[in-house]
Amino acid sequence: MIPKEILKKVRQIELKTRGLVNDVFSGEYLSVFKGQGMEFSEVREYQYGDDIRKIDWNVTARNNKPFVKVFEEERELNVMLAVDASGSGQFGSKEKFKSEIAAEICALLAFSAIKNNDKVGLLIFTDDVEKYIPPGKGKSHVLRVIREILYFKPNSLKTNISRGMEYLLKGLKRHTIVFVVSDFDDTGFEKPLRVLNQKHDVIAIQTYDQREKDLPDVGLVKLRDAETDEEIWVDTSNKSFRENFRALIEEKLNKFSNNAKWINLDHILINVAESYIDPLIRFFKNRERKLR
Repeated sequence: MIPKEILKKVRQIELKTRGLVNDVFSGEYLSVFKGQGMEFSEVREYQYGDDIRKIDWNVTARNNKPFVKVFEEERELNVMLAVDASGSGQFGSKEKFKSEIAAEICALLAFSAIKNNDKVGLLIFTDDVEKYIPPGKGKSHVLRVIREILYFKPNSLKTNISRGMEYLLKGLKRHTIVFVVSDFDDTGFEKPLRVLNQKHDVIAIQTYDQREKDLPDVGLVKLRDAETDEEIWVDTSNKSFRENFRALIEEKLNKFSNNAKWINLDHILINVAESYIDPLIRFFKNRERKLR
């Protein structure tokens, strides 16, 4: 039985994000993603002017004359929401946790997808794959996805992004648009993320809270790691400590941003203490310009 407060929250997210889809994002989504996927249709004899990269060498060898693969625009796209449910998502200095903002972002993307007749799936991961919902269509399916993101209780609080990416590499058969929503507070995941991005269209949505960088001057406080449960006392009145702490977090954010550029990965950085609308709109606008 799903608690009433969860159902109420799902309804609130539905109303908010569907309004944004109708007013802002539907056209942006359509212009950026629709028609980008191609699926195999048939093979035919090579004609002058055909792209030699599309030659089907197996068929060519059997027939002793060149044949090329013919592709057509996919009638519908698969969208996969890969959501990090580890303990670090349970942080927020404003009204909502990072995990709640992640649910709103996923709802916005999901409603944009089904409005354009695309399918939406969900992968929830921590240091293991904890939940998988195959891509499906319709409002009821999307509402189920949102409920799972909000209501799901993970077995682990730790993070292993590689596990989630490797699962998708094995499981996704069709070309898929994969939105990975995480704070990316992990190491060693760059290679599987790069390989996944080579086979599919991956967009990394990285969430952080400004308070994770800017510690307040409140004297001696205890900090607890949400994933390992380790605790440490720190003196936030020490200006040098606060500056070093900020530099460390900024270094982590910059490192992932640079790695994303290196592997040609679309990257959206979202401060959950602020509106996520502007960063998403900038992403759609920039991506649309690249496709022209």
